[in-house]
Amino acid sequence: MSITDEELALTAAQAGAAVVRAMYGGPLTRFEKSADDFATAADIEAERAILDVIRTARPDDAVTGEESGRTGRDDAERVWLVDPLCGTLNYAARGMLVAVNVALRTGSGVTAAACADPFSGEVFWTGGTGGTGGIGQTDGTGGARAYVRRDGVDEPLAPSAGSRLVDVNLDPPFPNAPGFRAVRLLAEPGFAERFRPRVVSTTLAVTWVAAGRRAAYVTDGQLEDSVHFAAGMALCRAAGCVVTGIDGRPPHTGAGGLVVAADRETHAALLELIGEQLPSGR
Repeated sequence: MSITDEELALTAAQAGAAVVRAMYGGPLTRFEKSADDFATAADIEAERAILDVIRTARPDDAVTGEESGRTGRDDAERVWLVDPLCGTLNYAARGMLVAVNVALRTGSGVTAAACADPFSGEVFWTGGTGGTGGIGQTDGTGGARAYVRRDGVDEPLAPSAGSRLVDVNLDPPFPNAPGFRAVRLLAEPGFAERFRPRVVSTTLAVTWVAAGRRAAYVTDGQLEDSVHFAAGMALCRAAGCVVTGIDGRPPHTGAGGLVVAADRETHAALLELIGEQLPSGR
């Protein structure tokens, strides 16, 4: 292993980002996945580039790709989670708000992760903790490293609630509906008094919480081993954010979903607002 896992995640994410950037604005073949979902040729080609990097360096690791599915041993201890173009709808409409996500799950936790912005040239990354416990803790006190790389220079990520901007994911599925619907947060008087909503529709916004560009991010969903969210959650934990499910429990337990906040005060305020929707006892 001549390349570290975190550098491999960075290299793979950059390879995918180069494809996404090169294919932007051109004619794109669409591949229907369901009635409300599709992939583009850019998704397919970016994932191929990412997998080539990973398989060359780590041929024995398993991979779960958004487009190609699971490959490798079913009992593999190390599994790469790959989302080659998060924000396909944005991209297909010639929007630049997209992300390329690569994460390594080792045992029960994510131990390396990278999220690339193809158009800013930034790559957000974390890793180097080792073991099976994963990066950071649910309260963001894990002590792992989290950086943004620009032009080959790494700068530490520093969460901040100062912007008051909270990104809310409005895309399905909604497993906690009708009890909880993230869209109802936008109409809450308490939300409007304290925060300013944003709807970016890509998990790049999760990374922005770690970078201090968002105060928080909220989504419903069952996110365990999610190719969309694994990298962003790992980055936020390593940067010191507060990361829980929508009911305040550890991620992937209880009601599920995700509330990631720059600090405890912001997190508590959002949980209070969400709690007004959740059925009692959840």
